[in-house]
Amino acid sequence: MTDADVQAERRRAARALLASPLMTSGSEAKRSEDFRLVRKHAGELASWFTQETGWRLVVDAGAARLYKTPARPDDATRPARAPRTRVPFTRRRYVLLCLALAVLERADAQITLGRLADGVLTATGDPVLVAAGIEFRMDRREERSDLVAAVRLLLEWGVLHRVAGDEEAYLSEASNDVLYDVRRRVLAALPAATRGPSTVEAAAPDQRLTLLTSDVAPDTEELRLRALRHRLTRRLLDDPVVYYAELPEDERAYLVSQRHAITRRITELTGLVAEMRAEGIAMVDPEDELTDLRMPEQGTDGHATLLVAAHLATADGPRTEPQLVELVRQLAAQHRSYWRKGAAEPAAAAELLSQALDRLTALDLVTREGGHVTAKPALVRYALAAPTIRKARSRA
Repeated sequence: MTDADVQAERRRAARALLASPLMTSGSEAKRSEDFRLVRKHAGELASWFTQETGWRLVVDAGAARLYKTPARPDDATRPARAPRTRVPFTRRRYVLLCLALAVLERADAQITLGRLADGVLTATGDPVLVAAGIEFRMDRREERSDLVAAVRLLLEWGVLHRVAGDEEAYLSEASNDVLYDVRRRVLAALPAATRGPSTVEAAAPDQRLTLLTSDVAPDTEELRLRALRHRLTRRLLDDPVVYYAELPEDERAYLVSQRHAITRRITELTGLVAEMRAEGIAMVDPEDELTDLRMPEQGTDGHATLLVAAHLATADGPRTEPQLVELVRQLAAQHRSYWRKGAAEPAAAAELLSQALDRLTALDLVTREGGHVTAKPALVRYALAAPTIRKARSRA
């Protein structure tokens, strides 16, 4: 095997870890091959992530866990999604997922979906949940579907392994049970915290999350610079765009002086290519794989988002959401032949715009505040240039 082959394998393994920080053996073929490569290059990968990001990588025969901590714990643009429909998790599903994990932590090596549901219902008797007005039932199909969405996410992560039965039958009738193996090593690897939860005394969820994922304050100049490099490399790996203006002064100064070295190391490992502008840096993936949101994208929602982006990119200042709803209504009429049935209905414009703005916000292309939408610098790449009309050359 040549050095180029080794580098290609290592790159594929690093990209797989960034896309799926928790990987398990026994998955479908592509993931199984990715997991094999992660195990093969575990030493080099662990060294790189520790040195450049401060993230730990733990690999054993059954699982690989890259303990990524979010650069911005308050970022709500990357929700968990139902594995089959890709619909973002609601608050109810998040609570169910946490309760299911608490039940599994105390469960035997195997559990049925019915016993898991009973455990979740018992857990909802917690006075804190009752005071918060959280109530669950499993009587109707739509009530059971929320639990099934959480279970399917646990199956995708590898926390559960289905032994017998299927969730569709349980949705139809609660007596149709499903049996799972509980993979305790994977379950124990889920929390990506920098400290033990029992050491955090704060009660407020946001404060607890910040403390759970915060790094130890550096006490020397060398450690301070290392911490800066870690934070900036994490953001360049995770965020669609890193704007200089949004960074604290020390991070901005460090990134300006070290941007070529930092981005070169990222490119060497992952293949991402740095696009540097006066306003900031974006690490672009030439293979269009390392993203959970694509832009542009096919379909009515994707086309509407692209047209809204083009409008905002050339707009003279912020636009109000009612103005943009009217824009989408006009676009729907203009593209009636291509967009899905019903998209041209007057009531559909607001929903189409909402989805478009959610996508543009998640990609850090716009800001929304007080009903106003403002384009950010990176959105200019979606501006449509005026066509250049050249006169035909006359033939001699």
